[in-house]
Amino acid sequence: MDKFAALADPNRRRMVAMIAEHGALAVKDIRDEFAISPPAVSQHLKVLREAKIITMEKRAQQRIYRINPKGIDEMQDWLSQMRQFWNERFDALDDVLKEDMQNRNE
Repeated sequence: MDKFAALADPNRRRMVAMIAEHGALAVKDIRDEFAISPPAVSQHLKVLREAKIITMEKRAQQRIYRINPKGIDEMQDWLSQMRQFWNERFDALDDVLKEDMQNRNE
């Protein structure tokens, strides 16, 4: 699944924020914070795992979730490229507008 599509859901964004804030969380700790069914929480976590935003480690009967730094870095790289692309376009537009203003003032 696409990382940005995975984060489109507010419950999943909240789960990612919780995991990031705590460093690692057991599925029970995540479930306790949501008013949705345990299977729904599990499904959301599965989507985040498939998008490689989080990782899961089994410890005996527990499942521990952590942020996947590589997955976050991939999103940051894409966002940086988009920021650079649009900054270049806006700079070019600014140059055209400045030139137009100078031509009007002549």
